[in-house]
Amino acid sequence: MVPLALVVAVFLAFSVPPYLTLDPAQSRVSAPPGFTAHYWFLVAHITFGTIAIVGVVLQIWPWLRQKHPVAHRRIGRVYVFGGALPAAVMAATIGAVSPFGPVVAAIDVVAALLWLGFTVAGWRAIRQRRYADHRKWMIRSFAMTMHTLMTRALSPLGFLVVMPRVEAKTELILSAATVSGVLSLLALLLLSQWWLDRKPKRASAR
Repeated sequence: MVPLALVVAVFLAFSVPPYLTLDPAQSRVSAPPGFTAHYWFLVAHITFGTIAIVGVVLQIWPWLRQKHPVAHRRIGRVYVFGGALPAAVMAATIGAVSPFGPVVAAIDVVAALLWLGFTVAGWRAIRQRRYADHRKWMIRSFAMTMHTLMTRALSPLGFLVVMPRVEAKTELILSAATVSGVLSLLALLLLSQWWLDRKPKRASAR
């Protein structure tokens, strides 16, 4: 938990400050032509996304789940309704017009829809007291919460892969973003499924 919390803290410390001023000129993502509200959708996504990523780290903390189940349930509601669901809707909206090309746009929309679907499935499962299913869907929801963070972490690898083949700066950035986005989505889906398959089930879950 400590390494994960540190990585999340560093990511937020790097990603959030430019948007605290509410100055569109400080945005790291350029607005597409004709979408004047893009910046505010982006700010909303970052706000809800920050709630989601902090909330989900607390949700997967075993000590909190086991020792403080009431807090776990309350934080879970905040994660779902105040973080993941609105952040996923915003992500799908701004992802569809990504300035990093159509492939990245498609990846962002798919990741946002998976995040939305996994979270809703997890919420429905716990409402129906299907605890084992709830755990599975929320682990997948956690994976999609980490998509942007993982994409940033894999960006250097993306540049290393495309640099020998691409010379133009703009094409280099777009190609690296595509590689890191694809690798992030695939890695998170595969790792979450691997975790579910390898982790022994408790008697109560069975």
